[in-house]
Amino acid sequence: MSYDLDINSSIIEPDKLKKLSKIYCARKIVRKWAVTQEETITKQLDAGVRYLDLRIARKANDTDPTRLYFYHGLYTRTDVETVLKEINDWAEKHPKEIVILALSNFKGFDKNIKEQLHNHLINFIKTLFGAKLFLRMNIPTLKRCWDQGRNVIVSYDYPANQHPEIWGKIKYYYGKSMDPAKVESELCWVLETPRPNPSFFVCGLNLTLPDDARILKYILRLCDRFTNVVLRSLPKLLNWVKQQACKTPMNIVASDVVTRDNFIPTIVQLNISK
Repeated sequence: MSYDLDINSSIIEPDKLKKLSKIYCARKIVRKWAVTQEETITKQLDAGVRYLDLRIARKANDTDPTRLYFYHGLYTRTDVETVLKEINDWAEKHPKEIVILALSNFKGFDKNIKEQLHNHLINFIKTLFGAKLFLRMNIPTLKRCWDQGRNVIVSYDYPANQHPEIWGKIKYYYGKSMDPAKVESELCWVLETPRPNPSFFVCGLNLTLPDDARILKYILRLCDRFTNVVLRSLPKLLNWVKQQACKTPMNIVASDVVTRDNFIPTIVQLNISK
């Protein structure tokens, strides 16, 4: 959802820049380095994306007590319920395509309203997607999904054990670095470590900005932006994925700017070549 970031939003992260929220240039810089996808959700789905990492937040002084947004540095312009309806419409038209939605972070869910917000969001999801939601007690093979007419899996990073339609958090592994070599090294270690139980996991090719003063080294480059940095690194990371997939299972593969540089066809081909 980072394609939809609101330049008029207050700065949510990084913490060191929050106090600069009232300065337009500061917000503009944050947006330039927080945009990680270029296409709308529907266009991403049309292109072949089947896993969506959705970070949820509530605006502190919102007059609507249950209205939520997505965020990445800034809030999005479009609210959560509107986007989920778009995803539901797409899933309705493509019953053979399995979509995984990972909802996490829940920033601004203050203690006194946290349970109310989670209950509202979970109930909205259950009502919206209805019988399309695949239950977590079953192993979601393609055949089973198709036979049951269920094509949406919702991962939720907050306890929801009383709701069989809601899956727990999907582990997301990434390199925590702007250096592609370090990303590869970290993911190699993760992928080659045995996992006791079969489960979903994400192999994230994402480059990650530092969360300390070192971030200034990047965001003060006036003629650069995050998407450009990713595009310079993505060919190397995709070559690594093709080589590594021959050695270890990758499961879900995620990245930034996925609609560029042949990312989606490369990942789809990994399934075909097995």
